[in-house]
Formats: sequence, structure tokens, C-alpha cells
Amino acid sequence: MIERIAGIIVPIFLVVLVGYLYGRRHAPDMEAANRINMDVFTPILILSVFASRPLDLGNFGPLALAAVLVTLLPGLLAWPLGKLIGAQWKTFVPPMMFRNSGNMGLPLFLFTFGDEFMPAAVILFIVENTLHFTVGMWLLNPRTHLLAVLKNPMILAAVGGLLIAGFDVRLPDWLVRSLQLLGDIAVPLMLFALGVRLVKLDLSGWRIGVISAIAAPLLGLVVAWPLVLMFDLPPVQAGMLLLFGALPPAVLNYLVAERYQQQPDQVAAMVLFANATSILVMPLVLAWVLGGV
Repeated sequence: MIERIAGIIVPIFLVVLVGYLYGRRHAPDMEAANRINMDVFTPILILSVFASRPLDLGNFGPLALAAVLVTLLPGLLAWPLGKLIGAQWKTFVPPMMFRNSGNMGLPLFLFTFGDEFMPAAVILFIVENTLHFTVGMWLLNPRTHLLAVLKNPMILAAVGGLLIAGFDVRLPDWLVRSLQLLGDIAVPLMLFALGVRLVKLDLSGWRIGVISAIAAPLLGLVVAWPLVLMFDLPPVQAGMLLLFGALPPAVLNYLVAERYQQQPDQVAAMVLFANATSILVMPLVLAWVLGGV
């Protein structure tokens, strides 16, 4: 069991470590690379997963619904906790809802369950990102325009992928391989960029950072565990939902907070502390999940 967990966790955190060490030495500006990854490589990854194999979307309905609840319900639990610690709800609640299903989630699911189950991983990623770009934006700015959300490349890719699967569209092999080649860039670049981001970890925000590092996986698991039983998910999907609930807050939380000037320094501390300490949290959750799969 320990060897299997190490085989999952070590490659992920080694890539993060390389990004961190490179960031410490060269302080690269990752803004352009991150934008390209969000606008090109990750959307193509979504398309390639749907285009490379036949999928029965009906098999993922319960998982998608459970993922919606695992994303939204921790926000209700986080609201009184944020009030208790004196944090503004717009600062504290969104990071407790919207998880790192990209940088951390996709490689974690890939190494844990294999390429065969990547469609389920992408479904979780699509659910989380769609809710973040809709509900998340609305929480910070109720005047967010729906049209701007629908223009997001990942939303467009999700719609395209679902149409490909729903209508059983078969793309030519050369196009599928091209999509896979470009999509394969997304996950390692996500991990490398996360490592570079950790260089900016500010210890002055340690209090809310430590609280978030503990609260995020706990709130997610408190919601995910009963849903696994309620929806009677297949063993692998059940394990994926538990891992999904235990993921740290997404880096996107910081970018959105910065855009709307919602205490971005506090949100950055929450995101970075929780992602840094996930090296301790995720092996424990993996041991639990792998024991039941």
C-alpha cells in the first residue's frame, strides 16, 4: 500500500518541486504560460478525452450530480466557520467550495486510477470549473454577465466534448492524436506552474492559511462520504469523489479575488498553505480510498 501511494504522490510532487526550485532561482513570469494552458492546452485535453474513446454519458450522471453537491454544500458549512474566525464570507467561502481539480486533481486521478478512468476525472473537472466560472463569479460579483462565462474556452470545450460523446461523433485518427499531443501538455504544466506559485507563499497569512488547510479537505469529505453511500457509486467513482472532496482550494480562487479586489492576499494565503500541506493530507486520503477500491 505504501509503495502504491508513493508511486502516485511522488511523481506529482516532484514536478511541483521542480517548478518551485526553478521559481526560486529564476522567478519566471508564468502569466503567459498559465493563460495559454487555460485557453489552449486544458480545453484541448477535455476534447481529447471525449474524442479518443466512446463514452456513455449516462454512466456519469450520478457522479456529476454528486460533484455539484460536493462543490456547493461545503460553502454552506464554511459560512459559519468564516464568521467564527472573523473572516469576510466572500474571502473565506469560495476557496472552501472550488477545489484544485486541475493542477492537483487531474494528475492525482490519472496516477491513482489510470488513463481508463480519465473521462470520470474530466467530468469532475468540468463540473468544478463550470460552477467556478458561474456560481463563483456571481458570489463575488452578482452583475457577472453570462455571455462572458459562455465564451470561456474551457466551457466551450466542455460543451464540445459532451456533444462529441452524446452524438457519438468519430473524429479522424490524425485529429484525435493531434488533440492528445496538445492535451498531454496541460497536466505537467499545471503542476510546474503550481510549484512556481508556491514560491510566493507568504507566512504572514499563516492563521487563515492553516485554518483553510485543515477545513478544506474536512468540509469536502464531510459532504462527499455520505453522498458516496447515497448515490451508490461504483467503487472507482466513489474513490474519485472522496479524493475530489479532499482537494485543496484552486489557484483560480486567488486570480478571481485579485480581479474583484476581494482581499487577494488573504485568499492567496488560503490557497498556497492548503496546496503546500496537501503533501501531508493526500497520502492519508489515498490510503483510505485505495483500501476501499
